[in-house]
Amino acid sequence: MDSYREHPGEYDGPACAAEPPPADVATAIGTDERRMHVRAYNHWCSLLEGRDFPSIEDLEPNDIQDFGPHSVLLDFTEGHGNPATPFIGAAVRAECGLAGDGVRAIDEVPARSLLSRLTDHYRQIIANRAPVGFEAEFVNQRGDSIFYRGILMPFSSDGDTIDFIYGVINWKKGEAPGPARVIKAALPALPPETGDEDGDEDAGLADRLAAARDSAELCKAADGRSRGALYRALAMAYDFAVAARRVPAAYAEILDHAGLKRQARAPMTPIVKLVFGADYDKTRLTEFAAALSNAQRSEIDFGGFGAFLQASDGGLKGLVAMERRARQPDKLTEDRVALGKAALRRAAPLTLASLATDAEFALVLTRRNAAGVHEVVEILADPAMLDRALRRAAR
Repeated sequence: MDSYREHPGEYDGPACAAEPPPADVATAIGTDERRMHVRAYNHWCSLLEGRDFPSIEDLEPNDIQDFGPHSVLLDFTEGHGNPATPFIGAAVRAECGLAGDGVRAIDEVPARSLLSRLTDHYRQIIANRAPVGFEAEFVNQRGDSIFYRGILMPFSSDGDTIDFIYGVINWKKGEAPGPARVIKAALPALPPETGDEDGDEDAGLADRLAAARDSAELCKAADGRSRGALYRALAMAYDFAVAARRVPAAYAEILDHAGLKRQARAPMTPIVKLVFGADYDKTRLTEFAAALSNAQRSEIDFGGFGAFLQASDGGLKGLVAMERRARQPDKLTEDRVALGKAALRRAAPLTLASLATDAEFALVLTRRNAAGVHEVVEILADPAMLDRALRRAAR
């Protein structure tokens, strides 16, 4: 996973201006080529319009003169096993030796071609639900050593499901600029603890941090308008924390490089500073650290934070409140769930016809009465909760 934040200013949102990359990268793929990925990312951001993912209806690869020839569109509407390829840019076609419109799915792509390398990366974007940057080196079908760099960006036809991925990719023949620039693009699932710290390091702690930082930058670019982007960033931060505990030496080196120290009483504080930046809003950093700490207290494993957060009563703020209560066990706090149940037990039943709403859909709470029949006792005026229920109904 490539961390675009190694080059400040490049991914600060749709209006950002890219700074020149280090000389070794500029030599490998060219300064303009690197900025092409920034422009592609900014184009993706410009199509968000407050959503978690841009609509596929707004993407027109044929009309993008800048990076369209270096792009490919993957269609997952028929499943993830063998995505269709409704668009392959001219430059990519030429590099892969594709003639005409013969390739209609990823399994028809010639083996060891540049395009075939995308299969190493697109599954990761489905898992992370966020744009993914990558770079690597391989030997193609003609025996040429190819150094390539790209970005994959999710699109949706319904606003929730990732059923299209748009990728922009550049390449150069010859050796990569050095081993430090050739990184693992895919982040495998963290293996069970075996006591072999070196093999965990092989999974790439620095790569996991880079992926979490990229996700956090996407969250910042959304300027707080996307709860989904925030939840994804926190989930990746938690996965990084789990990995860091298993390779303490590698984690200590990362902290030292960033000028941060471990905090025994607040172990997640340096984690969120690494991911979101030490200069990020301190109140928010404190909340994020509390939420991650609560997940650790609940023994949530690698990959489980997202579901844990979604299932928590009150979402992120609910986790923060639970963690604060856990740190102050002697402080009396009211059990709002119990209070709510008591209030609804006393509430007079309602009829559906009497509900004060003219909306097409509504959520209501029911209570089982003495006869064993459920009756309506309250309408829930919570748009976010209603939207979640509608999304679940669509599955």
